[in-house]
Amino acid sequence: MRLYNNCKEPTVHTAPTAHSRMPASHPREWPLLCSVVLIAASFFAIFPAHAQPSSVHTDPINLSPEVREAHVLFYNLDYDNALSHFEAIQRAHPDNPMATNYILMTLIFRELYHQDLLDTTYYAHDSFLSSKRDVPVPQATRDRIEQLTNSAVNLADRQIKNNPNDANAYFARGYARGMHAAFITLADHSFVGAARQGLSSRQDSEQALRIDPDYADAKMAVGIQQFAVASLPRLLRIMIGITGVTGNKEKGLDLLRQCAAKGIVNPIECRTALSLFLRHDGRYPEALAVQRGLAQQFPHDYLFRLEEANLTKDKGDGPAAIATYQRVLDDARKPGFFIDPRLQMTYFGLADTQRGQNQIAQAAQNYLNAAAQPKCSDWLKRRAQLNAGQMFDLLHQRDKAIQQYKEASSGGGDQSQADAARKYLNSPYTGT
Repeated sequence: MRLYNNCKEPTVHTAPTAHSRMPASHPREWPLLCSVVLIAASFFAIFPAHAQPSSVHTDPINLSPEVREAHVLFYNLDYDNALSHFEAIQRAHPDNPMATNYILMTLIFRELYHQDLLDTTYYAHDSFLSSKRDVPVPQATRDRIEQLTNSAVNLADRQIKNNPNDANAYFARGYARGMHAAFITLADHSFVGAARQGLSSRQDSEQALRIDPDYADAKMAVGIQQFAVASLPRLLRIMIGITGVTGNKEKGLDLLRQCAAKGIVNPIECRTALSLFLRHDGRYPEALAVQRGLAQQFPHDYLFRLEEANLTKDKGDGPAAIATYQRVLDDARKPGFFIDPRLQMTYFGLADTQRGQNQIAQAAQNYLNAAAQPKCSDWLKRRAQLNAGQMFDLLHQRDKAIQQYKEASSGGGDQSQADAARKYLNSPYTGT
């Protein structure tokens, strides 16, 4: 995922540009963004990996064929069927916190996907921390997420009480806390509460590693926070260091590589986090190599394929990014190739890239295509309408621009774009 790029609107140049690259992180926003890396770890790393053959260093449930089959559905974004499979597993293992965790994971990511919150362009072009966006999560979904989180933590607590050296229980409790932290970070911007859970998640992972140093999955939470803390400004690092929490970028990356190589539950997550951190440090060829590997391993995973295109854009290769977005759209036209592809994400990323390449007319059309998708969230639709209006202004098609600004600022629904749209209703967008 892409939380480490500039959160401002991109500037459109009036002359053709050689590349489409997002600018570096805003200096005042990066420390805050970085501080929520750990709590949103499961968000950045979209998918847990299916179990690999092993007899140690994991809960046996993670090695079962049933769990592997459910994860295959999950990888293909078949969330409903994956949920049914994980619920059957939980019924067969009602006292196992990981069985509950898998339901929690599926519910959270299904909801985030439906809310267009797994689209990384959100974090590249909008201020994630100060966004006015309201995420309308159904109350029944919220209630079940809370119930599942509490249930998993309580089950793990019970196991730890019976056996203080149960590494599986510590890992399961940290997993539940980290997953819930990711949800309230992304859906509610509840940073303080999420930060507490994120720290508890790391502490649980560290305890699992003290009990079993070869518990590779537990290295993910520690590795992510090592990198995140090391990326903070010096004063904040000193303040955090007083509490005993330290950071080292290379150590963090190394822990993620170890988890990616030997983990049972989350090696795919670790590879995704690696791609994210390498991108943040401008190591684009390395990041893209990791992401392409994921896309090749899971060619029917719409989000992995989309992220390959997003990262190609960040790398600065606009023409290649455009071609990659087009391949995603071409595959989406093949019956059954993707399950429930939210094409608004691809159209929006394609439009952004064309905008950076000064292909203004094409960008306008693809912003419109994004807004027209039947399952587009109201928030993303209005972002697309605002951007389409800006493109029409650059094309000196003021009537069309005004129409888009009016739609982006209309009453009801999401209002996060309303102020900017009203501004351009009064004064045309000029690209500066």
